[in-house]
Amino acid sequence: MTGSCEVCGNQYDKAFEVVAAGSHHVFDSFECAIQALAPHCEHCGCHVIGHGVEAKGAFYCSAHCAHAAGVKELMDRA
Repeated sequence: MTGSCEVCGNQYDKAFEVVAAGSHHVFDSFECAIQALAPHCEHCGCHVIGHGVEAKGAFYCSAHCAHAAGVKELMDRA
């Protein structure tokens, strides 16, 4: 697939398509896909590219950030 990355505009013969929530996206790298699609931590603002944690519709990169934001019931491990 040749396509133009929707993040950086690069024309790349190895571009790939991602379908997320019914929307089609074209990227030239996982880095650009992460920039466009990964949620941001509500506390520190980093991209959540691992499992992360979620509470009341908000995403956090870790229970530490969730705790700092006032969400005390989440844990990284049980």
